[in-house]
Amino acid sequence: NDFRDVLTSPGLGIIHRRGYRERDLVDYNSENLKLGAALHWRLQPGKAIQSPTLILSSNFSTGTTVYQGDNRFSLRDIRFYQHRLELNKYDHYFLRFYATHEDAGNSFDPFFTALLLQQNAKKDKDWRADYGAYWNINIVPKITSMEGYPRPIDYLGRPDEFRAAVSQFFEQDFLQDSLFVWHDQAAIFAESPNPIVGAEEFFEPGTERFQKEFDRITGKLSFSEGGTKFYDKSALFHAHGEYKFKNLVNRGAISDLDMLVGANARLYTPDSKGSILLDTFGRNINTYEYGIYGGGTLEFDQRLRVSGSLRLDKHENFDYLLSPAASLVYSPSPTQTLRFSFSSAIRNPTLTNQYLFYNVGRAILIGNLDGFQDLITVESLRNWANTGNLDTLEYFDVSPIEPEKVKTLEVGYRTTIGNKLFMDGTYYYSFYRDFIGFNIGVDASFDNVFGRLVSAQAYRVAANAADRVTTQGFSVGFNYYLWRFYAISGNYSWNKLNTETDDPIIPAFNTPEHKYNIGFGGRDIDLKLGGRRITTIGFNINYKWVDGFIFEGSPQFTGEIPQYALLDAQVNWNSKKLNCTFKLGASNILDNQIYQTYGGPRIGRLAYFSVLYEFKKK
Repeated sequence: NDFRDVLTSPGLGIIHRRGYRERDLVDYNSENLKLGAALHWRLQPGKAIQSPTLILSSNFSTGTTVYQGDNRFSLRDIRFYQHRLELNKYDHYFLRFYATHEDAGNSFDPFFTALLLQQNAKKDKDWRADYGAYWNINIVPKITSMEGYPRPIDYLGRPDEFRAAVSQFFEQDFLQDSLFVWHDQAAIFAESPNPIVGAEEFFEPGTERFQKEFDRITGKLSFSEGGTKFYDKSALFHAHGEYKFKNLVNRGAISDLDMLVGANARLYTPDSKGSILLDTFGRNINTYEYGIYGGGTLEFDQRLRVSGSLRLDKHENFDYLLSPAASLVYSPSPTQTLRFSFSSAIRNPTLTNQYLFYNVGRAILIGNLDGFQDLITVESLRNWANTGNLDTLEYFDVSPIEPEKVKTLEVGYRTTIGNKLFMDGTYYYSFYRDFIGFNIGVDASFDNVFGRLVSAQAYRVAANAADRVTTQGFSVGFNYYLWRFYAISGNYSWNKLNTETDDPIIPAFNTPEHKYNIGFGGRDIDLKLGGRRITTIGFNINYKWVDGFIFEGSPQFTGEIPQYALLDAQVNWNSKKLNCTFKLGASNILDNQIYQTYGGPRIGRLAYFSVLYEFKKK
C-alpha cells in the first residue's frame, strides 16, 4: 500500500495493516512422547548370534511443537506409527518389511491463520478504503493548511517539482510526531466495523471473540474448507531383502571373495485432502519405486581390497536409472590405509517436489511433474515496474522435474602413529546432473491496450539445474590418547558448492564452508574423594565452530546464518553394582543464542540428566 506518489493524499505514504505476532497464535511449548517395543526371537538358540532371528517391533510418537520447513507450522498432537517385521541372520541375510503412518492431528499454518483473521474482520480493499477515506477527510485539510506547505497553483504544469516539494516538506522534524498520531488515528478507524461493507472490528488477541474465530479457522481444512488446518494421514510401505555370499574364494593370492545381492520396493500413499499436496477432490497420487542391486569384494593378500557394485532403480514417474560404484583399499602396513573410490547415486524427487501445492503468501510452492511455461523472471518484472517497458520482460519455461544424479570421486588416508595418534583424511569431488533445487518466477498478465499489470502470482517451482553442478570438500580428523584414560580429538571439514554459472536454480546447499571441533575427554577414570574410591568415571568437553553461510529455503526463509561457536560438556559414572550409567551434561553450556535455520528460533543452553539401566543375565 504505497501512496507516496498520490498527490491528493499528502502524508499518507506507505501504510501497513496491523498483523499478529506469532506468539499470539502458536504454542511455543514443545512436548513429545515416544514409545517403542520389540520382540527378538532366535529361531535356533543353540547357534547364538548365528541363529536366524525374527523381529517384531512397533514404535509410536506424538507431540506438539513449531516446525519450520517450506513455511512455519504449528504441529499440535501430531502422531507417527511404525511397525516392522524382519527375519535376519547376522552377516548373511535379512528380509525386512515396515510401514509408517502419520496423522497431522490438529496442526495448522499460523501465517495463513493471521491472514484469515485479518480478512474475516475486514477485506484488504475495504481496510485500505477506510484508511484512505479517514486520511483524506480528517488529516489532509490539516496538512494543506499548515504554513510552508507547497501551493499547487505555484507548480502548474510541473507535477514532478510539486511532488519533490511535498516530499521535502514532510522531511521536517517538527511534523514527525503529528504524522505518527494521525496514522494511529487512521489505523484505529480502519480497524473499526463498517456495516456498509459487512466488515467487523479487528480480532484482538486475548479476547473471547478472537479465540472463537481462531478456533473456527484452525478447525477447518486448509483451502478446501477455507481454514488453515492440515490433514495428513499419509503412509508408506517398504520391503527390503539382501543376501551375502561369504568366502567364495580363499586360495592363492586371493584371500577373500564376498558377494551380495538385494532388492527393495516402496509404496507411497499420500493423503492430505488437498491441504498440502495435489490430491484435491480424492485425486490418487499414490506412487511406487523399486530397485535391485548386486556387488562383490575381492581381497588380495589381505592388503588390497577391490569392490564393485551396480544398482538399478525405477520410480513410477521416472525412467530406469543405473548407478555403478567401485573402490580400492590398499593397506601397505597394519597402521596405514589408502582409499580410492568412485560412486554414483540418484535422488528421486520427493513427494513435495512432485505434488506440492502450497500458498505461503509471498509465493505458491508447487511440485513439477508436468513442467511450467511462460514464467517471468522476478528481476525483469522489477525492471518493467520502473520503466513500464514490456520489452524488458524475460520469460522462461521450467522442464518437468527429473531424478538428481551424482558421481563422486574420493580419496582417503588413515594412519596410526606410535599407537597413540590416529589420523584420517578424505577429499571428495562430486558432479551433479539434474541437481534438484527451485526456480522462482511470476505468472503475470497485462492489459493489451495500456500494458498495465492485470494479475500476478509468484511461484516457487521444483526444478533441475540446467548446468552441471559440482561440490568438493575435504575433512581431516585425529584422536590422540594421553596416558591411560584421556584423549584429545579434533576434526575440520571444508565443503564448497561450485555455482559459477548463469543457472537460476536455487540449490539449497545449506552447508557451511568451514567447521571444526576440538574435544578433550576421559573414560574409566579412578578417583579418590576423601577416603572413598570412585571408579569408571568419564567426561567429555567439546568445542565446535561453524562458519556463516546462506540458508536457502522458501522465499521468506532465505538469508544469512552468521558464524557461531558452541561448548558442550558432560560427565558420567558407571555403577557396576547398580548396572546403571548416570550422565549429567549440557550442550551450548555458555548459552550462546544461535540459530541454524533462517527464520528459525534461537537456540540456547540445554542441560540434561539421564540414567541408563542395563538388564544383565546373571
